[in-house]
Amino acid sequence: MSTEQVLGLYNYWIVIFLMMTGFYIVIARKNMIKTIIGLNIFQTSVFLLYITMGKVRDGEAPIIRPDAEPDVIYSNPLPSVLMLTAIVVGIATTALALALIVRIREDYGTVEEDKILILDRES
Repeated sequence: MSTEQVLGLYNYWIVIFLMMTGFYIVIARKNMIKTIIGLNIFQTSVFLLYITMGKVRDGEAPIIRPDAEPDVIYSNPLPSVLMLTAIVVGIATTALALALIVRIREDYGTVEEDKILILDRES
């Protein structure tokens, strides 16, 4: 692969960077809120991956004109529709996780996973 081909795939490099950043935050941090942020970054990278794959160069709107040739390439709306659904589910999941973290904070007085495990073993 030439340098131009590698740099031409910049959207995939952005996706990989965001994915690895989110994964690192989830693995390295024991703070529950930081873990949720890492999961959201990871989720955003997946959204970008699917949305950028859905666009076809020189594509048109997915409306078939009466004079259209049968071999014309169109943009695929399915990845965008699926990602809109995933965004709604992601927001709901994040809201639920944050609500659970608030309850855990009220009960244990901390959001650090290690301290919660220690407090849980003591009781």
